[in-house]
Amino acid sequence: MDRTVGKELNLAPLQDWGEETEDGAVYSVSLRRQRSQRLSPGERPGGSQAPNRAADAFLHYRTSKVRALRAAPLERLVRELVSGDREQDPGFVPAFLATHRAFVPTARVLGLLLPPPPPPLPSGVKIKKTEGQELNFNKNLRAVVSVLGSWLRDHPQDFHDPPAHSALGSVCTFLGWAAPGGAEAKEANRLLGDFLEEAEREQEEEEQPDPWAGPPGAAQTWPSSPEGCMEEEEGFQGFVPKGPELLDFSVDEVAEQLTLMDVELFSRVRPCECLGSVWSQRDRPGAAGTAPTVRATVAQFNKVTGCVLGSVLGAPGLASPQRAQRLEKWIRIAQRCRELRNFSSLRAILSALQSNPIYRLKRSWGAVSREPLSTFRKLSQIFSDENNHLSSREILSQEEAVEVPQQEDTPRGSLTSKLSSGPVPYLGTFLTDLVMLDTALPDMLEGDLINFEKRRKEWEILARIQQLQRRCQSYCLSPHVPILAALRAQRQLSEEQSYRISRVIEPPAASCPSSPHIRRHISLTKRLSAKLSREKGSSPGGSPRDPSSPTSRLCICPSLSPGSPPSSPKTKDPPLGTPTASPGPRGPSTKLPLGPDIPGPRAQALPLSGPHVPLSGQQSSDTRVIRVSIDNDHGNLYRSILLTSQDKAPSVVQRALQKHNVVQPGAQDYQLFQVLPGDRELLIPDNANVFYAMSPTAPEDFVLRRKEGARHPPSLSLT
Repeated sequence: MDRTVGKELNLAPLQDWGEETEDGAVYSVSLRRQRSQRLSPGERPGGSQAPNRAADAFLHYRTSKVRALRAAPLERLVRELVSGDREQDPGFVPAFLATHRAFVPTARVLGLLLPPPPPPLPSGVKIKKTEGQELNFNKNLRAVVSVLGSWLRDHPQDFHDPPAHSALGSVCTFLGWAAPGGAEAKEANRLLGDFLEEAEREQEEEEQPDPWAGPPGAAQTWPSSPEGCMEEEEGFQGFVPKGPELLDFSVDEVAEQLTLMDVELFSRVRPCECLGSVWSQRDRPGAAGTAPTVRATVAQFNKVTGCVLGSVLGAPGLASPQRAQRLEKWIRIAQRCRELRNFSSLRAILSALQSNPIYRLKRSWGAVSREPLSTFRKLSQIFSDENNHLSSREILSQEEAVEVPQQEDTPRGSLTSKLSSGPVPYLGTFLTDLVMLDTALPDMLEGDLINFEKRRKEWEILARIQQLQRRCQSYCLSPHVPILAALRAQRQLSEEQSYRISRVIEPPAASCPSSPHIRRHISLTKRLSAKLSREKGSSPGGSPRDPSSPTSRLCICPSLSPGSPPSSPKTKDPPLGTPTASPGPRGPSTKLPLGPDIPGPRAQALPLSGPHVPLSGQQSSDTRVIRVSIDNDHGNLYRSILLTSQDKAPSVVQRALQKHNVVQPGAQDYQLFQVLPGDRELLIPDNANVFYAMSPTAPEDFVLRRKEGARHPPSLSLT
C-alpha cells in the first residue's frame, strides 16, 4: 500500500463511538486520536543521537477511549463528583455545580456528598501520619474537600439560606474536622460572615426609598380619554422639573452612566437564575422572589426604555424640530453605548425608538438629520432577528475576542481604558436560549435517569455568561451623582400612556412615510426551529419571520404590542375613542416563552444513538416547538410547547391553558389560530392534527381565543 510521506491524515480528533451502561448510569463513549512521538531507530530516551529523517517521515497516533456521563440517578451523579475521572471528563463537576438546582436542592446534594464525622479516638491515641500527608484520610475525603472548595468559590449563593444557613453550617462542620485550617474551611467561615453582614444591610436598605423613584409628582397618572390627554398636555407644559433633565448632560456622560449601571447589575447576575427551568417559573403563583438578580437586570432594561419614551413624549407641546433633536441625541447616546460595548442599554434605547408611540411620529422623524438617521438604521441591524439573531451573536463573539492591552500610563476613565473592558451583553439572548433548551430537551429519561446531557448544554451557555461577567469587572467608570439623579427623576410612562400621548402629538394618519425604513421587528425571543435547527439547506420550519412591527421592551410583565409599522400604507390607527387592551393595532408582537409545557420532570425513552429531539445543527422531522399566547387583557406572553406529529388540537389547547395558569373554562371553549405574516391568521380545526394542519412556511406562533357564546370568563392565576 502506497503512503504519502510526511502527510498528516485529516481525521477528526474526537469521534463518537456509542454508549455504555455501567451501574445504572449511561455513558457516551468517544475515541480520541492524539499524535504520539516515536524515537528514531537506535535512539534511546535521553540519548543524544541525531534522529533519523526516514523514521520521522511518518506520523504516529495513539487512540484512547473517553467516557462522559450522560444520564444517571441522583446518587450516581453525586458519587461521580468524588470518584469521577477529572482528566477524561473535566466538565462534569463545573456543569453539575452550575445546574444542579434545576433538579435537586443544595441541601439534598450535601446530604449525599458529606460523609459522617469519624468516631472519637480513645485517649492517648494519636492520628498516624504518612509521608506527603498531614492527616491520614482517604482519597475520597480529599475529593469531597476539593469539590466543596470549587463550590464555595464559584457558586457561593447556593449556600445562602437565611436566617439559619443550615447548608453552609453543615459544610463548616465537615471542613472543621476534615480539613481544619485549610483554605476551604476559611472560605466557608468567611462566606458565613458575609451572609450575616448582608442580612444587616438589607434591613437598613428596606427603610431607604427606591433609587429610581422620582420626585413628588413624577409618576403622575395620565387620563385614559383623549380629552383628558389634551387637558394633561396643557398642565404638562407648565411642569418644571427640579434640577437638570437627563438630556441636558452630554452624550458621553449619559452613555457612561448607563453602562456603569448595566455593568453592576450584570456582574451580580447569578447564572443559575438564568436556567430555563428557573426563569420560566417567574410568573407562577408564589414565585415573586424567583431570579431576583435577573429581574433587576430586566427592570433596568425597561427603565432605560421608559426614560427614552418619557423624554421624547413627555413634552407634548414641543415642535417637530425640537422633538427631532431629542431623537438625534438618543441615537448618539445609543452609538456611544455601542462604542462602550454596552449592548444592553443599546438594545433598550433602540427598542424605545422603534416602539410604536415614537416610531409613528412621522413629522418628528422627518426633521431628523440624515447622518443620525443613517446611524439609527445601522445600529438597528445589529439586533436583526434574521437567522436566529445571527448578526448580534456574531458581533458579541467578535467583541469578546477583542483584547486591547491596558497601558500602565493610561489614565483612569479614558477611552482606551473603557474599550479594554466588556462587552456588556443583552441578557435576553441567553435567557431565550436557555428557555428553548429547557423546552426541547427532557429532564428525565427512561428508568428515572437524570438527563445530564441537557445540563452540559446549559452549562456551555452559563459558562459564557460567567466569562462575560469577569470581563466586565475591568470597566473603569465612576458614578456621576447629578446624572443618576436625573435618571431617577425622569418621568416614566406606561405603554398605554405613551401611545395615547403619541396620538395627541400627531393625530392618526394613513401612513408615516418619513419614519425610518429599517428592519423593525427585533423580537426578544425566536422560534425554536431557528435556534435549534440550522442545517446547510433551507429549514423545514419555514423562512424567517416577516417583520411587521417595531420591537417591544424586554419585560417580565405584558410586553408592548406596537402593531404594524407606521410606514405601511395598509395600517391605520384606530379612532381616538377606541379602547384597546394593548395600544396600537393588533399584530405580531414580541413575546417571551416561559418554559416547558408540563410542570415537573418529563420522561422520555433513552435512545442508543442520540436523543430524538432537535439539537444544535439538527432538525427533527416529527417534533417542533410552538409558542402559544392567549387573547385576553392579562398580557400577551408566549408559552412554549413541544409539539409532536401525534398531537391533536384539544390536547395542545389544554396544555397551553395549563401553561397560562387558566383554571377555567376548558379546552372546548377555545379555538387555536396560527399567526401568519401580514396580520393574517389560520384557524386550526377542533379535531385536527396541529402538526400537519399548521402552515410549515409561517412562524410557529399561535394564539388562543374564546369561542363565541362561551359562558364563563377565563380564570387566570397571576403572581
